[in-house]
Amino acid sequence: MDTDLQGMSREQLVEEVVKLRQGIRAHRDATGHDLCWHHPALWELLPEKVTPEIAVPTWQHFMRGCIKYRESLDKQAPEAPRTDEPFRN
Repeated sequence: MDTDLQGMSREQLVEEVVKLRQGIRAHRDATGHDLCWHHPALWELLPEKVTPEIAVPTWQHFMRGCIKYRESLDKQAPEAPRTDEPFRN
């Protein structure tokens, strides 16, 4: 894995780093309801093109996980502003 990097020029490597940083920043800068979404665009930055085989939790277990995740945001980002904005498709 990652043997493709060995044959890249310095310029190609810099281009790859910039592309990866942009993807990481887009993921990092997600906010509000976007924090909860599946992020295949981030995985598409990798050179190996695979269809991830994901397991989707049942609703009960999924919602429990959402609550735990939201609780973790209270601990990890207690000063972050809160929003009452509803989810919109």
